[in-house]
Amino acid sequence: MQIINKNIDSGKPFDWGKTSSDYAKFRDVYPQKFYQKIIERNLCLTGQSALDIGTGTGVLPRNMYKYGARWTATDISENQIEQAKILSEGMDIDYHTVATEDINFPDNSFDVITACQCFFYFDHKRIMPNLYHMLKAGGSILILYMAWLPFEDKIAGASENLVLKYNPKWSGAGETVHQIDIPDCYKENFELVYREEYPITVPFTRESWNGRMKACRGIGASLTDSEIIMWEQEHMELLKSIAPDEFDILHYGAIAELKKI
Repeated sequence: MQIINKNIDSGKPFDWGKTSSDYAKFRDVYPQKFYQKIIERNLCLTGQSALDIGTGTGVLPRNMYKYGARWTATDISENQIEQAKILSEGMDIDYHTVATEDINFPDNSFDVITACQCFFYFDHKRIMPNLYHMLKAGGSILILYMAWLPFEDKIAGASENLVLKYNPKWSGAGETVHQIDIPDCYKENFELVYREEYPITVPFTRESWNGRMKACRGIGASLTDSEIIMWEQEHMELLKSIAPDEFDILHYGAIAELKKI
């Protein structure tokens, strides 16, 4: 499904369904430290019901499944949900293709609602009341994010510059460590009880880093097929000149927990 948001990429259309196969193969890259931050908040564990909004290929519920929560997951893209179901074979995860703004599970359905790498996409004035009603008393919204640091990591910076060469409107560039932004509309019904930002290094090969970059919004989700082919050829040549066969990319992780009041 094509998405147009004037606040993202200057309104350039993007469609995660275009890159679902690469997303499924190359974007399950969060290290254990990322998931440990969730466990330390005593969330998404045995006895809890969890809803993952904007789930993509189900990365979060798939990796947290072993900790015992009962998972429901939603995404606007049918292709992303199809990949999520394939990758979740043998797991009892309830997937739905639906825009977050249109989710309407019964009141008091979930102990925790998670949003991983997607919170800034939503129309918060529309979704906040529904999230509030779907959460049980004392339930939490857990917002998670991870990004490479282009000004501190040479390989990440060079790859990012090549994305901008092909897609100058891409607004995902130039990340620095910062707190997750919580829109003001949440203040009436939720209390911010925890937030943290922390460094993470993520291992890659040239192939897997190329795949990770190709599966970003600025390339696979928005460029034409011919542009993607040209970008990928140039990116692989770039990596051969600046990166060893295996390397780490410096990232940071961020987490914020909002508790229903």
